[in-house]
Amino acid sequence: MSTISRRTTLGVILAAPAFGATAATRDGRDLAIAAREQIGVTKAYDASYRAIAYPLGDVLRTTGVCADVLVRAARDAWQIDLQQRVHEDMARNFDAYPSRRTWGLKRPDSNIDHRRVLNLETYLQRQGALLSRTTRRAAGDSFDEPRPGDILTWRVWGERPHLGIVARGPDSARVVHNIGVGTKEEPLWMFKLHAAVAHYRWRG
Repeated sequence: MSTISRRTTLGVILAAPAFGATAATRDGRDLAIAAREQIGVTKAYDASYRAIAYPLGDVLRTTGVCADVLVRAARDAWQIDLQQRVHEDMARNFDAYPSRRTWGLKRPDSNIDHRRVLNLETYLQRQGALLSRTTRRAAGDSFDEPRPGDILTWRVWGERPHLGIVARGPDSARVVHNIGVGTKEEPLWMFKLHAAVAHYRWRG
């Protein structure tokens, strides 16, 4: 191998970690941008069960639940269909998910499984995306260094699961979510009365 070839190869190897970090940051920002683009489009909240197409099924974008913010953002930013991915993983590993013990289900349901925060938490953890999980009732704004595109979950109003996507951070962090009146962006500190649960950094 020539000296030039050796130097070129070494340069590529040394540059790889930095390139990977840049790509991860870009992907996270893409997810955050896609979440923000739902503001003003999704103006209502509706948790009703709906029969939808599979794959790439959705209810009307004018409504939805908090999980839909992530599902739609992943499709728009990365062309990743969480409906299909969650359904296929549940079909192979049903007992790894809370559907049987929480809802008494006996098989996956592609109409609703990906729209439930507990299932998304399980899927993200199985993908190696979990950064931290708390077993104590930590304040909802206590996540460590949340960055654009990170996914945060809480238990609000008691034990109700909730999910949001970080739009800006880590300083003065802001979150895009749908907690009842459509998709909106709010400062993370507004979650201080709710229980923080988990922090994910998923890049598809």
